[in-house]
Amino acid sequence: MSLWPITFDDVLAARERLRPYLDPSPLRTYPVLDAFVGHEIRVLVKHENLNPTNAFKIRNALSFMTALAPDERRRGIVAASKGNHGLGLAYAGGLLGAPVTICVPVDNNPEKNAAILGYGATLIERGADYDDSAEVAAQMVEEQGLVLAHSTNDARVIAGAATLTLELIEQAPEIDAMVIAVGGGSQAVGAMTVLGAERPTVRVTAVQAAGASAAHDSWHAGAPRTTATALTFADGLATRAAYAMTFPALLDGLEEFVTVTDAEIASALRLLLSTTHTLVEGAAAAGLAALLAHRDRFAGQQVGIILSGGNIDAETLRRVMAHEI
Repeated sequence: MSLWPITFDDVLAARERLRPYLDPSPLRTYPVLDAFVGHEIRVLVKHENLNPTNAFKIRNALSFMTALAPDERRRGIVAASKGNHGLGLAYAGGLLGAPVTICVPVDNNPEKNAAILGYGATLIERGADYDDSAEVAAQMVEEQGLVLAHSTNDARVIAGAATLTLELIEQAPEIDAMVIAVGGGSQAVGAMTVLGAERPTVRVTAVQAAGASAAHDSWHAGAPRTTATALTFADGLATRAAYAMTFPALLDGLEEFVTVTDAEIASALRLLLSTTHTLVEGAAAAGLAALLAHRDRFAGQQVGIILSGGNIDAETLRRVMAHEI
């Protein structure tokens, strides 16, 4: 059995399915950001925060939904989410006429909850964190026959995430490295699938929040590990386990896996706000936080980071800007 859940052909097929619904996201550079990072590094900023639903996960959702048979869409889709996966599915369900139910933790980002409801999905608030909500979604699959759209453990989802790196290397064929935040790992595994086929010299470094480091700890241990908690304001990274479909590829393909603190993520978020003048959430700032913390490794290189989402709620943004994180 292959360590890799998708092939490059899967990525090409996903891009064709997404093409009628999603334009390429911008890739931009910012001289002021480059100057701050220093070490003659040119930062290539992939603006997934400017997609519909303001997140890269619209790719995952559309890739999944467009690959379903009509009778599967009619049965209805269920998923667990902290927000962006659920937003993407709710949006895609509206486009394609599929009923969608999203399970979120009870303390979930209220603005993401409102947006999910606004796209017409049903919202179920239950559990202390993402992993608890995933158990609720699995129970609904068993009891109601709904189709599960797992945020990570689905090849169609990963192929959708991979399309962003395919765009990136077409926009910047001279790229040397990428620094990618990991929650479940669809971005990183998708990126390595594309790079392995098209740009095998490009190195990928992964980053997690120090308070939600299960995949990082698993990678360094060489075997899956879980954590009792996932404590980070970057809710897109708040998972307590490595995932069966992505972990073997992460273990096989990553150049390095690092962690950053919430304070480092918050500092990077403030820097992105002041240099790109676009809204970013915590998970979207983790790549820059890791690049800043390890910039010596990337001296003189062109390094891609992904602004994976912009759905930060007002209270969290206030805390970041007040230096309370």
